[in-house]
Amino acid sequence: RGTALQLLFKMPFSSSKVGDPHPGQPYKGGNFCAFLPDNKEGQKTARLLKKAFERGLTFQIKSCNGEERVTWGPIPHKTSWDGGKARNGYPDAQYLHEVGTVL
Repeated sequence: RGTALQLLFKMPFSSSKVGDPHPGQPYKGGNFCAFLPDNKEGQKTARLLKKAFERGLTFQIKSCNGEERVTWGPIPHKTSWDGGKARNGYPDAQYLHEVGTVL
C-alpha cells in the first residue's frame, strides 16, 4: 500500500439555513477525516472533492434524536485507510471510479 492524502474538515457549530431540516436552529459541527491514495488519480479526486466542498455538497444537516448535526452528504468518502469496503476504508479498487462518477 502506498502513501495517503488525508483530508480534514472542521465544521463549526452554527445555525442551519433555508433548505436545512429546521432553518435557524443551532446544529452541532464536528471534525471529519477522509483518505485518498497519494497518486495522480487520488490528487485529481482531491481537487474535485475540494470543489464539491466549496459548493456546499460535501455535508448535510440531519436531525438525530431531536438534535441537529452535520453529517456526511451524498458524496462517498473513505473515512479509514484500512478495513476494506465494508468498513468504509481501503482496499476498495472501485472507489476512485465510483466517487469520480458521483462528482
